[in-house]
Amino acid sequence: MFFTSRLCYVYIAMTPISESSPRTTSPWTPCPVLGIESSCDETSAAILSSDGTVLSNVVSSQDSVHRQYGGVVPELAARAHLGTIDRVVQSALTQAQLTRQDLGAIAVTQGPGLAGALLVGLNYAKGLAFGLSLPLIGVNHLEGHIASAWLADPSFPFPCIVLVVSGGHTHLFRRDADGRTQLLGCTRDDAAGEAFDKGAQMLGLDYPGGPAIDRLARQGNPKAVRFPLSRLQKSSLEFSFSGLKTSLLYRLRGMDQSARTAQAADLAAGYQEAIVRVLVDRAFVAVKSSGVQALAVVGGVSANSRLRALLTARAREEGIRLALPPMAYCTDNAAMIASAGRQLLISGQPPSADLEILPSLRAGTYMDRAPLHAR
Repeated sequence: MFFTSRLCYVYIAMTPISESSPRTTSPWTPCPVLGIESSCDETSAAILSSDGTVLSNVVSSQDSVHRQYGGVVPELAARAHLGTIDRVVQSALTQAQLTRQDLGAIAVTQGPGLAGALLVGLNYAKGLAFGLSLPLIGVNHLEGHIASAWLADPSFPFPCIVLVVSGGHTHLFRRDADGRTQLLGCTRDDAAGEAFDKGAQMLGLDYPGGPAIDRLARQGNPKAVRFPLSRLQKSSLEFSFSGLKTSLLYRLRGMDQSARTAQAADLAAGYQEAIVRVLVDRAFVAVKSSGVQALAVVGGVSANSRLRALLTARAREEGIRLALPPMAYCTDNAAMIASAGRQLLISGQPPSADLEILPSLRAGTYMDRAPLHAR
């Protein structure tokens, strides 16, 4: 399958660009960076200035494509990326008031994510980098989310704990000033985002599930319908949400339709409370056990209003510095990818024209490469 951009043809396949593709061997001098994100169901492009300031961050959502299926359909996601990516990149350039010739590097998501979706973004980035003779750097999607903590707050301190709650990911990391990242704990089964989506389906709510539950829960009482909190060992930094999902299923089975309708807001509020309470609890256990004074919470679920309220209150109470990215940087976006890629280039990570997608890239894989505070 081929598609055209203004500069090149890109073949959507796993075959890497040839060894004759341009490479950068000298130290990278900070200059404008284009970020491209296409790991799931958002097509995004962003431009960062030479000093790391976000000049543009364009996100094209696919909610309307997947809503009727109640979840992301990989093939449809890839096709939507294919039809949108060139327009999104051009829009990012226009908003930044730059041309392609002003760019100094391209950062693109390699994984984890949907294979077809990743292929579109990566091969578009390869073609553009080849046509412009620019260095190309691959970014771990989770590393991008971590980088979002510093986009709006460049002075956020190290060492810190970072809770990543995005889609199928619920991970706790410790990030040090030298760029090393240690995975402290993650989910044993469903991630928080998956629990929100599955809960929304059972409650008959719209897609995407997280925002739908958040909206409905604001009308309910979180204490009216209580759900069990998934507590493992007190000191554990792991998560488990499959039991919570099962609890909601059985509770709904015991209610007739009129009761479900009458108690919908309270059900949503109680279910949401059980998720966010566990996230807050585990995050602060990690803060305390690590002896740090800073916590960042990033990813799509970090946009949840109840989670943000509980985190803010707890951080104030315990005197912990808290970073909650603005809404524009919570869900999948290319500004975070550009930021992470920029830090990798500054730290000396060599670019490569021969990148391949890594759909199953695990948390912690090559995430100890670059200090995020480098400017």
